[in-house]
Amino acid sequence: MEKRHILKMDATNIASAIKRKQLTSVEAVTAFIEQIKVVNSSINAVVEDRFSEALQEAKEADALLQKNVSLGKLHGVPISIKECLHVKGMKTTGGLEHRQDLIYKEDAEVVHQLKQEGAIILGKTNTPALCFCQETDNKLYGRTNNPWDVTKTAGGSSGGEGALLAAGGAAVGIGSDIGGSIRFPSHFNGIIGFKPGKDTVSTKGHFPSVQHELQQRMLSIGPMGKSIEDMQLVYEILSKPAFSSQLLHEFKIEILPMNLGYPLSTKTKQLLGQLENFLERIYGVQQIMPPYFRESALIWQEIMSINGSKLVEDEAFNNDRSGLIRSFLKEKLRQRTNVHPYLSWAIIGAKMFKPSQKRVQEIVDILQQGDELLKTYLDKRLLILPVYYQSALDHGQVFKEIFSIRKTYLQYMPYAAYANAWGLPALTVPVGEDDKNMPIGVQIISGVGNEDAIFRLGKLLTKRFRGYKMAEMTDR
Repeated sequence: MEKRHILKMDATNIASAIKRKQLTSVEAVTAFIEQIKVVNSSINAVVEDRFSEALQEAKEADALLQKNVSLGKLHGVPISIKECLHVKGMKTTGGLEHRQDLIYKEDAEVVHQLKQEGAIILGKTNTPALCFCQETDNKLYGRTNNPWDVTKTAGGSSGGEGALLAAGGAAVGIGSDIGGSIRFPSHFNGIIGFKPGKDTVSTKGHFPSVQHELQQRMLSIGPMGKSIEDMQLVYEILSKPAFSSQLLHEFKIEILPMNLGYPLSTKTKQLLGQLENFLERIYGVQQIMPPYFRESALIWQEIMSINGSKLVEDEAFNNDRSGLIRSFLKEKLRQRTNVHPYLSWAIIGAKMFKPSQKRVQEIVDILQQGDELLKTYLDKRLLILPVYYQSALDHGQVFKEIFSIRKTYLQYMPYAAYANAWGLPALTVPVGEDDKNMPIGVQIISGVGNEDAIFRLGKLLTKRFRGYKMAEMTDR
């Protein structure tokens, strides 16, 4: 099979072709390894590879197939894993220099589940330091670039995954999301990503681990890739509850109004209007702001700032006696330190926005009330929201917008923060491009248990609108 054709195939089709003996695992693994070697010098997505081990595992997978052994759902399929997830025999650094020699002896729970189904891991992909930013850059591995335009951000914190998959470097990948970290890169790089709802996928073996039970409800691990079919396949492998088949016509579809006073580019508004017109002809659509939408960005930020991110600070400055403020100021004065200023400033912000114990209790009460209300509201309802107000920006710009001392996150984060604050499943689908051919995606959000309906609507939109396209990359 031609290499270019393999690179555009999703995991579902590769698994099927391997089982039907139309394609060998060795051919698939080799094709993606060769592609990574071509594109990675430009995008810096893969930070640690296991190419020789992957090729050996591919040979073993092909040998098993000849013996008609019972095969897993991803038998022989090459995948990529976000750096923050433990993989046996590989590093988990969080982008910190003092962790660069730490090799893990056990797999994260999701990695174990994927290996059980026959997946072959090609390598691990870049993140911001400690996954604490929506842009991907750190002192250990450097910056990841968007394959559609290397001067633009790949997003974060699963930015390495987003860039690699857009450049055709793996069949499917795994990211994590506590503040849009699957959805920002999916939107900016033009891939499909699924953030599962709370308590549906194990987060065991994710670094850093969450510091508070309220943060646990916001953190999800989920698939990123080229098709809705892959999102469904991988979610079925990873999720605890089985989800049932649903009929789309039984659901109300609501699109977020565009006149709420939050930033939104002209092109994004046009695409939302086109979605509405398309769906209106089939299902009937309303423009409605969902409950608790305006409160969600503040709740998200306050939950992220509980304890002033002390555990993150302790990890970041493990061997650095210079301290947080001094490190940040030194970096600003062009003196190199061991901690990226994105992380230093984010921790400073967490200290500034740290909620009091009284406020934490108020948040607990709000979440209890909101969970009950949304359980009813989202029973047979699908929401369509933007991910960010426009396509990928220049490197550093998203950080400035979200981590400003002027609290501009209240303008820019509501779209992404909504699914995190309320622990909701959210599927990102590329639906168009701006005038510079940079991808634009939207989110489909509903309650836990409505995943099948989310995937069905996603399939409908990918058939009618942009869907996944592979970025045309050459070695630059």
